[in-house]
Parts: sequence; structure tokens; C-alpha cells
Amino acid sequence: MPDPAKELFIELRGLHKGIGAQKILRGVDLTVFRGETLVIIGPSGEGKTVLMKHVIGLMRGDAGEVIVDGVHVEKLRERELKPVRQKVSMMFQNAALFDSMTVEENIAFPLVESGVRDREEIRKRVREALEVVDLAEHGEKLPVNLSGGMRKRAGIARAIVGRSQCILYDEPTASLDPLVSDVIDQMILRLQKRYGITSLVVTHDMKSMYKIANRVAMLKRGVIHFIGTPDELTNCPDQEVQDFIQGRSGVTA
Repeated sequence: MPDPAKELFIELRGLHKGIGAQKILRGVDLTVFRGETLVIIGPSGEGKTVLMKHVIGLMRGDAGEVIVDGVHVEKLRERELKPVRQKVSMMFQNAALFDSMTVEENIAFPLVESGVRDREEIRKRVREALEVVDLAEHGEKLPVNLSGGMRKRAGIARAIVGRSQCILYDEPTASLDPLVSDVIDQMILRLQKRYGITSLVVTHDMKSMYKIANRVAMLKRGVIHFIGTPDELTNCPDQEVQDFIQGRSGVTA
């Protein structure tokens, strides 16, 4: 049940989604409170990214409700989704930067697409976003000249440049070494502390999860199998939960 002392920002009610004959989401119920970082974990192929895409209308459920800041996303036409996408942005796993654009141009892209025409305002907001992710000196570079961690940070800058209230992160530390992963984790924490940004994070990185999560939800077999604090996750008696967070496959040599 939602906590009446906290303000709901995202709510999924009975969300179902199938692709072809495959049933991916089988009645997901999930709440995300304003200003918290909720981390979604679970085995590969369980629909974690699919779930996130429903929040901003990139995918539509077969049944159920998706509510963002009081607005029923599932009832909106594509052209009506703009206000939702101004509140909620998504950082894709590979950062999804345009290779032919500089870092600055990539970060400015959402502003231009949303109709901002004042060039000085665009430059100001791009500079602010670059400073937040410690890339102020790299704005003129092309993505090909960035390290993996820098590309991730550029993706975060693009996600926050529109002053979103919430960011959806798809595997933000995937393929990064431990030190660079920590930089990304610290960015997520900084955005929460400095701007009160709500974060929904999909990850398989248990170390990262324990650093950044206020709450953790485990998606398995198309439903939320567990939800609670990191401490509650650690102490959960469920064998499947423990096997997953401790990396025990049950396969022997």
C-alpha cells in the first residue's frame, strides 16, 4: 500500500504487457514517491526496461494504469505526451548520443525539440547541465572521443537539461569499471540531494543498488516479487531473492 505520509509521483496499477505470444508484464503494481530513488532489479529478460518505457509512453500496456504526477499516461495520445516527457526523461543504456553531434549539441537537442528557441537560454542550460556532470571542458567533443563513463554522464546531462523532475536510468553503470561506476552513482545521489530529482533505476549492479537506493523492487515472472529498503532486501528470507542478490545460480561445476 502507498505510504500516506509520502507524495506519490509514479504509480503502476495492474500493468500487463505482452509482445507476440510472450507475456512480459503480468500485473505489475508499483509506486514511486517524489524525491526517492527506486531501483528495479531482477533477472535478465523479465521486462525491467519494458516497464520503464511505459512510464513515458514509449510503450503502451495491454491492460492496467500508468499514472505520472496524477496524469493517466495510458489515456494520452502521442501528441499529448509532451508535458509528461518534460517532467520525466530517460537515460538509455548506451546513452543514445548522436554520433554526428557534439556533446553540447546532443545535450541541447531535447530543448530544441521541445520548442526552446532562445539560443542564449539554450547555451546557459547546456552549460549548467555540463557542470553538474563534470563535463564542462568536453562540450565541443564528439561522442566518439569520450570514454564510456563520459558518455554516460553526457546522457545524464541530456536527461536533466530540460529540468525534469524525474529521470529513468536503464543500466547506468553497465560495462563500466568500478571507479567510473562510482562516479555515476555519485551523480545520481547528487541530483537527488541538490535538485530533489526522483529516480527510477534499472540495474544488475548490486553494489550500485546498495549505494543509491532508498527502496528496491525485484521484478520476476512479470510481477513485483519483492519491494522494500536495501536493509529489508538483505534480510529477506525468500530464497530466490537471496540467490539473485548474492549471485548464486545453483549450477555446479
